[in-house]
Amino acid sequence: MPEHATTVLDTRALNRATLARQHLLTRADSSVTEAVAHLCGLQAQEPQEPFTGLWSRLSGFAPGQLDDALTGRTMVRTHLMRRTVHLVTAADALAWRARHDTMLRGRVLGTYRRELAGIDLDEVAAAGRAVMSDQQPRTMSELVRALEDRWPGPPRRALGELLVAALVPMVQLPPRGLWQQSAGVRNLPMATWLERDIDPLPADAADPVGQQLLRRYLTAYGPAAGADLRAWCGLAGLPAAVKAARARDELVVFRDERGRELLDLPDAPRPDPDTPAPVRFLPAFDNAILGYHDRSRIIDTAHLGLSVAGHRTVLVDGRVTATWTVRDHRLHVSPLRPLTAPEEDAVHAEAWDLAAFLDGDIEGVQLDAGS
Repeated sequence: MPEHATTVLDTRALNRATLARQHLLTRADSSVTEAVAHLCGLQAQEPQEPFTGLWSRLSGFAPGQLDDALTGRTMVRTHLMRRTVHLVTAADALAWRARHDTMLRGRVLGTYRRELAGIDLDEVAAAGRAVMSDQQPRTMSELVRALEDRWPGPPRRALGELLVAALVPMVQLPPRGLWQQSAGVRNLPMATWLERDIDPLPADAADPVGQQLLRRYLTAYGPAAGADLRAWCGLAGLPAAVKAARARDELVVFRDERGRELLDLPDAPRPDPDTPAPVRFLPAFDNAILGYHDRSRIIDTAHLGLSVAGHRTVLVDGRVTATWTVRDHRLHVSPLRPLTAPEEDAVHAEAWDLAAFLDGDIEGVQLDAGS
């Protein structure tokens, strides 16, 4: 295997690699479906946030493009990586779901271990599929009500999450997730909505689906450590997939400044660390931040809490440097450190462009006092 273990990539080098692969260094000309596939999905439990994430990454992005992908069933919203709702291509949802099943069950049971103790998971899954076999969309509450006579013990929330997030692969149907629409969650089995069965998990010790996840993750997030891969997908490190890729000399290895081993693809972009990085506005829960165990390449330790608390962030020189929100008809930017005059100008310019994209009743941009 080609070894670059003596080559150390510092934080700035990792930052520029991340920005390049996340389409945050230069906006891409690809289609929405191509972009979401490249990014391995967008975290999307807040249904409007992916629109900002795509606007910051794609040239000429229009909200209708994502709407068309969702209503046209080439994109779906489903529980997948980390048990969170992700916007992913239909092809990836079908190919990856079976590989995530064990993790999804484990995470729900870990949250509701006491409430779900002793429950027969296969029996509950079969009953849930039977209820949904009429091909009628249901809310989680409606699905639980259809089954609660048989399982009256667990709280509705616990039984509902077990069914919808783990046992029965579901998609959240439009209008949930469409541009500027507020709609509750209505679920339908993935195979019903996409009119195709989920790909079965291959009985192969080399974990071919895991190998695909590894390659795709490194394409969009590398160079990265095994812990970063686990943090992104929630799976247990994919050791067989990594071993198989190493055996075929498909990976190169670097080190970070802490001495951690970083895996990467040989021909993946690793720009010069001095490459200028434009201001970018990120949505809440963006995977450019959350897709790593060690997030120091893009956010300072002091601000790590922002990445999990739902704050929308602003990248300045490639790093989280401000938060942003819309309130009182203004787009507010709150810096986390003092900005230089050129930085303020760049933030203002990008903020006005974002305000125009959001196309609401935003009347101005305000740079609030920094913290």
